[in-house]
Amino acid sequence: MTLTLYTNPMSRGRIARWMLEEVDAEYETVVLDYDTAMKAEPYLSINPMAKVPAIVHNHKTVTECAAICAYLADAFPDADLAPRDEERADYYRWLFYAAGPVEAATGNRALGVVPDAAQQRMIGYGSFDRVIDVLEQAVAAHSYIAGDRFTAADVYVGSQVIWGMQFGWLPKREAFADYAARLIERPAYLRAAALDDALIAVAA
Repeated sequence: MTLTLYTNPMSRGRIARWMLEEVDAEYETVVLDYDTAMKAEPYLSINPMAKVPAIVHNHKTVTECAAICAYLADAFPDADLAPRDEERADYYRWLFYAAGPVEAATGNRALGVVPDAAQQRMIGYGSFDRVIDVLEQAVAAHSYIAGDRFTAADVYVGSQVIWGMQFGWLPKREAFADYAARLIERPAYLRAAALDDALIAVAA
């Protein structure tokens, strides 16, 4: 079995790294810089979008952080991070809610893009405030996003919440802070953060 993570420690690659640590996978790390290696071969043959992260597992490529999290949960069933029957609806609902409306709404907010009323009917997420209110209700409903057990969906949703508050994309509401606090204490999260922080320190 071969597994390679293509990443940059100052990117969404940190999400994929966290998920790899959660499933306790053995993997190789290839660090790419933004200006050259990420936009050239051989990486463009792996991800033509010239973005990280990507993983290659047994000669198959997976890109997009939410997809990587879901894939690894299925590929490493012993980690027990894929949804059980009673968790499946919330698992997929909130995993893709974070990858769709939350990612789009916070990205636009960070860029200063504020859709007017007519534009809100056209875009998939509607209004920023509604997206954030719904996300708050979701993380407050249970200890974790799909229920009372940590799953792969928490890696992705949790990353959106942790980074969102850190960079000011999300308001620091109590429900978000409580949810984030549960996640950043996880051993896999701490291992992943230490690995990426060490790479940043070397590059500095």
